[in-house]
Amino acid sequence: MAEWGARLRPWVVPLLLLAALELYARTVAAGSDAIAPPSAALLAWFGALRDGSLWQATLFTLGSAALGLLIASALGIAGGLLLGLSPRADNSSLLTIELLRPIPSVALIPLAMLVFGFGVRMETAVIAFAAFWPMLILTRAAVRQVEPRLLEVSRVLGLSAWQRGWKIVLPACVPRLFVALRLGVAIALVVAVTVEIAANPHGMGYAMMIAQQSLDPALMLAWLGWIGVVGFAVNAAMLRLERSVRR
Repeated sequence: MAEWGARLRPWVVPLLLLAALELYARTVAAGSDAIAPPSAALLAWFGALRDGSLWQATLFTLGSAALGLLIASALGIAGGLLLGLSPRADNSSLLTIELLRPIPSVALIPLAMLVFGFGVRMETAVIAFAAFWPMLILTRAAVRQVEPRLLEVSRVLGLSAWQRGWKIVLPACVPRLFVALRLGVAIALVVAVTVEIAANPHGMGYAMMIAQQSLDPALMLAWLGWIGVVGFAVNAAMLRLERSVRR
């Protein structure tokens, strides 16, 4: 019984909030073009599921986010290893990093549209830019915190810089790298939806905008809730992957 109570406890606050929103939408905001009860949003979600638009938009957003994150992770981890192992490279790139890192990713949307047009490539480019910087900075910090004696042993063994990074530094950084990766996943999903709302006529963000412009608050709320569910599921998958890799 206590076990079931512990499992159900995290759901108490979300269910209370949904009940309060249902009551508010059906009483105070009845007939509003901006607020819909969660029950109506659930029906609209089933409608999007039946006509296939739900999976089409979801797969586009997740695919773009995954591709952008993959590019950002490959470049960010490689760059972080280099900067963490080489003080000279770190000092040489410091000014460039500090100039480019503060640029908001959404400010690159006009440039990305000119270069790539609409579609996956434009969205992927903006996502990769946004997720690259936390991957780079956190990887560099993780490398700096590796036990110095491990690096001394690698030098005594005559390992090359590549072997040192792959066999010594990278395994020692795995827990911290997963922190960077989880942050990158969250950023990639947020930026993907933002790009779709602002410029790209595809994906979950665009579907939510179409619902808003059609004055369909139930469908708009359904998409908003679904984006939250997708983000929760992706984060849970990352936590499970992290536990598996650590073991």
